[in-house]
Amino acid sequence: MNPSNPIAEQYRTIRNNIQFAADGRTLRSLIVTSPAEGDGKSTAAINLAVSMAQRGEKVLLIDINIRNPMLHKIFNSQTSPGLSNVLANQLSLVEAIQLTEVEGLELLTSGLRQQNTTDLLDSKVMKELIELAESRYDRVVMDCPPVLTAPDTNVLANKCDGVVLVLSSGKSTHVEALEAKQALAFAGANIIGALLNKKKR
Repeated sequence: MNPSNPIAEQYRTIRNNIQFAADGRTLRSLIVTSPAEGDGKSTAAINLAVSMAQRGEKVLLIDINIRNPMLHKIFNSQTSPGLSNVLANQLSLVEAIQLTEVEGLELLTSGLRQQNTTDLLDSKVMKELIELAESRYDRVVMDCPPVLTAPDTNVLANKCDGVVLVLSSGKSTHVEALEAKQALAFAGANIIGALLNKKKR
């Protein structure tokens, strides 16, 4: 992301607004999600993570969407080893992390798809992974599956400091947005804001 790009400036504003919404608390781990597929949450997660790294923070970006991962495609990397390998105790978090071209930004891809994805994300190992990441990084940004398509995000909602809900202009309906918000709130999420993503014409 070019720092002088207008989009980059917008995400710097979003980054700062997130901290304002924290009301003095440190938001070290953030979930970025959306109601449905195709709302632009992965792009939002990346741009948010990059903007944080450009401020001088050490940032870990994690692809939680094991069922339908995207970050490895955008960063032109392999899916495995990644998150699912760490959760299966096949290797450590440090061994699975990849460097990126953005200074201060590191990546944990999804790993290979697993049958018991929700159970893995709802495990003690996942909770410990988040805690370890929080101890090693200034920010942990998690690109999570859409709320209304799988239970994966909801099982993580209360394990993180905050949730950003990405809505797509002209695509996300009011009903979808409300259902996603209610599902997250029921799961114990600290919803710190919504991001309206405008699709290119």
